[in-house]
Amino acid sequence: MNNHDESDPLEAEAGDGLIAEIVEDLDAFVTGGTPPLELSVEELVDELERVTLERDAHFDARARLQAEFDNYRKRMAAHQADQADRAAENLVGKLLPVLDACDAAVAHAVEGVEPIAAQLAAVLEREGLQAILPLEEPFDPEFHDAVMHEDGDAAAPTVAAVLRTGYVWKSRVIRPAMVKVRG
Repeated sequence: MNNHDESDPLEAEAGDGLIAEIVEDLDAFVTGGTPPLELSVEELVDELERVTLERDAHFDARARLQAEFDNYRKRMAAHQADQADRAAENLVGKLLPVLDACDAAVAHAVEGVEPIAAQLAAVLEREGLQAILPLEEPFDPEFHDAVMHEDGDAAAPTVAAVLRTGYVWKSRVIRPAMVKVRG
């Protein structure tokens, strides 16, 4: 049997009839007849413009919604990071009396405290804690709390003694240094 003759003759006739119908419709349209949808060219153009405007409006709305969601996600991430920083700052603030006790114990030569104090200070420093030790530096009320004063001949007040160490946590003063001021 020949490969060209294997198709069903009824299917071929149905396909030929459909093709002939489509060709007839196209010929009628091209030669000035009415399109199969029975719409004028102006109506088709108007419909296309309407659908295009509707599509553009949907795209714009989607883009705005996506931008709003991205902004919301960024705000939430920043808020969560801020909450975590504040919680860590709160914990460090509660640990400052422990650091003060360790410093006092080291100053009084209590045995075995120095390694523990050094380890605790090192861990907190790695996380962002910085000690404020302003001895002989100009007095700055943002970082220093003056509790004593002595006369001096300096033009600007300077820190004469540090009575209690102050601390900064990630660029924020969590406790100013308690100092004696000269001048």
